Amino acid sequence: MSSKEKKLDAPKIPDGLTALTVPDYEWADEYEISDSIIEDSGIHNQSAYKACFDRVVFQNVVFRAVSLRKAEFTDVRFVNCDLSNIDLSEVILHRVSFQNCKLLGMDITGSTLRNVWFEQCYADYAVLRFSNAKGVKFEKTSLAKADLSNMTLSNFYLKEANIDQAQFSQTKLGGIDISSCEFNSLGAALEDLRRCIISPAQAITFATIFGLVVDDGL
Repeated sequence: MSSKEKKLDAPKIPDGLTALTVPDYEWADEYEISDSIIEDSGIHNQSAYKACFDRVVFQNVVFRAVSLRKAEFTDVRFVNCDLSNIDLSEVILHRVSFQNCKLLGMDITGSTLRNVWFEQCYADYAVLRFSNAKGVKFEKTSLAKADLSNMTLSNFYLKEANIDQAQFSQTKLGGIDISSCEFNSLGAALEDLRRCIISPAQAITFATIFGLVVDDGL
């Protein structure tokens, strides 16, 4: 039986955010944006190191050729955004939500995630390896062929997620409930899956993955 799910802290977004337009955010290293909303626009060919985003909403924004390595996002919401192939390696995400976003190939290698929620997102081929995730939920989100190897997990939830061919090597899934998830195969060793919570139907899939033969007695 799975442990009781702990509620995540939602982004704390104040009223009266300042609307920014494209010329307002030519980013540079250690650039800071706070108490703002950026919507209905495209952010292209931007690069900033250790940028800081505090109490910001991105809505209907398309990111192209963007690198924000070691950025800090606190109380940030992404809604209907396209962050495909964005470089967010080594970022810190604290109280951040992604709702109905395209995250194809997003790179958040070596990042720190605290109270982060992905809902109805498309994150196939996303790279999360070597990240530390505490209080993170992927709900109705596709992580097919994503790389979640060598991660440290705590209060980590996969709800109705597509994790087919996702890589979990060296990521301990003990206590993680994947019983509502969809997959045909996983990149994981038996030791990685020890004490993982699965459905009875998934037990047959795992038997096939590890080369076991299920005798139905007939």
